[in-house]
Amino acid sequence: MLDAPGQPNAIALSTMNFGALPMINGRSRIAARFYEEAEPIATARTRIGEKLAPGDALALGLVTAAPDDLDWRDEVRIALEERAALSPDALTGLEANLRFGVFETMNTRIFGRLSAWENWIYNRPNAVGETGALKRFGSGRKAQFDWKRV
Repeated sequence: MLDAPGQPNAIALSTMNFGALPMINGRSRIAARFYEEAEPIATARTRIGEKLAPGDALALGLVTAAPDDLDWRDEVRIALEERAALSPDALTGLEANLRFGVFETMNTRIFGRLSAWENWIYNRPNAVGETGALKRFGSGRKAQFDWKRV
């Protein structure tokens, strides 16, 4: 979230963030974000309806980073370069694994994680093709990804 003077940038919480539309594992997005820790959830709840500036959102743990306008371009560039260094299929698996954190249910295992791995990752050339990540892993040779299909 950009933290720059003169650029009004804010997020706001509502009661919707606290469970009106639970995730498939039965938790609210805020509960999942804070791993059901009562204190940060209660603190966030006290700020419902307020426009939260980047620094406030960062202090509450609602955003991962809030670089200022001097660092913004570099932070975005680094984030994009880090993602580009990974197989798009690996990112699918990583995101599926992170989506539900430590709160697994049978539904999250099947529809959130297993389907991503079985139907996407292990069947794709970026993973199992001749120049894919799984074929080249440990060989010292860099995998070559097909970016057109992503």
